[in-house]
Formats: sequence, structure tokens, C-alpha cells
Amino acid sequence: MSFFRSVTRSIHLAGHFVRFGAELLIRRPSTREARAEWLHRFASIALERLGIEIEVSGGFPTQGAVISNHLSYLDIIVFAALRPCVFVSKVEVADYPVLGWMTTMAGTVYVARGYGGSALKARADLEAVLHAGLPVVFFPEGTTTNGDGMLKFHSGLLAQVRATGGSVTAAHLCYRLGEGNGDATVGDDVCYWGDHVVLMPHIFRLLGLRGIRAEVRFAAEPIAFSSELENRKRTAQEAWVAVAELGQVQTSTETVHYF
Repeated sequence: MSFFRSVTRSIHLAGHFVRFGAELLIRRPSTREARAEWLHRFASIALERLGIEIEVSGGFPTQGAVISNHLSYLDIIVFAALRPCVFVSKVEVADYPVLGWMTTMAGTVYVARGYGGSALKARADLEAVLHAGLPVVFFPEGTTTNGDGMLKFHSGLLAQVRATGGSVTAAHLCYRLGEGNGDATVGDDVCYWGDHVVLMPHIFRLLGLRGIRAEVRFAAEPIAFSSELENRKRTAQEAWVAVAELGQVQTSTETVHYF
């Protein structure tokens, strides 16, 4: 990791936030399509300036839901850079200084995790996004991992998407690091996971890395669920397998948990 590179990119990233934040403040896009387009441009330029490349297999669906494993805050930027889309996030993000306002303006659908019926409350927003013809991206694990395995999938949002009649397409994301990064690793310095990691120092270290590559795989077809809408557990299991197969993750009934 290069300290000079971290400082330089931090300055560029701060300027990037100011520029696009000012655009939001002035234009205040009112439609979901306009907000998704703003986020797409923001993410595309951010990755270019950070020197992060994306390698894609398959096609990003133009509609319906996309589900993926979850490794880092970078995941959102990577998917948003590929095409205009809308994300589902925990409601606490809305209260983050600056970032919360920007994610709200970008059209994020919020879910109050840990509260009964939270996914059902988000259904109206999900339906509005899907009816607008925008893909919805969310991470059924509900938290991030270091990439060594996948957590079990939560069933609430999956059930709500299926209830709207929307399709669900699996995707898998992983990161690679180029040479010249010392003892830095993907699991510790690119992935952001575990309660012991502090966000800002992690971002500063990430900005000092070189040769970061995101690899995204999309399934060729939406998931063909075999279960009825009421069988949420089976739905979550089938979705987990679909994502795991894309990433060649061991598709057993046991998943690895990280804390």
C-alpha cells in the first residue's frame, strides 16, 4: 500500500463527492430513473479514478431483482457502474452524514432489519422500482464476509420480490489484487467485514492499493424457483445455491459465519 497514493486518491475522491453532491443539490432529480442514472455516472467515474477495473461475465438484467453475495461497500459502486439500478439498504444508512442524504437521493429502498414486517413495508417501494423498469439489487446475506464462504440468505426481501411477480437473477462478485501491494490481501484490505474493522481507516488503506479488479458473474436466466411463494425458507435456499454455483462456492447446507 502506498501512503502517497492513499492521500492523492482521498483528495480526488473528496472532490468527486463534492461535485456530484452539488449536482444532486442543484438538480434534485425527481424520478427514479434520473436518480439511478446519477448514481451510475457517479460510480463509473469513481471506479475509473480509483483505478478499479471490472470484468463481467453474462449480462446485467434490465429488469427484476438481482441478488449477490456481499463483500464490501465497493459492491454497490461496482454494480451501479455497470448500469442504472436501485439498491436495497438498511435504514440506518439514511442517517449517515452526507452519505445518507446521497443514498436517499439516489433512490435507495430502505429496510428496517430486525423489525417484524420490515420487508413487507418495503414492498411498495420495490414494486414502484420494478414497475419503472429498473433492476433492484440487494444482498440477501444481510452483511459482508471476507469471501471465503457465504452466509445463509435472509428470506424476507426475496419473498416480497416474488410476491410482486418480479424475476430474481443470481450474480456473484469477487475481487482480485495485482502485484506490488506488499502483504495486503483481498480478505482484509478490499473486503470490509467484521465488527472490529473501522470504516475510514479501511477506506484509506484501500485507496493505497493498486490493481484492484472486480469480477462479476451474472446467471444467464432468472432463478426457476421450485417452491411456492409461502415456502420462504426453500426460496432462500434455492437462491443461495444459485449464487454459490456462479462463484463455485461449496453448495452444502452449511454456511460459514463471520463475526
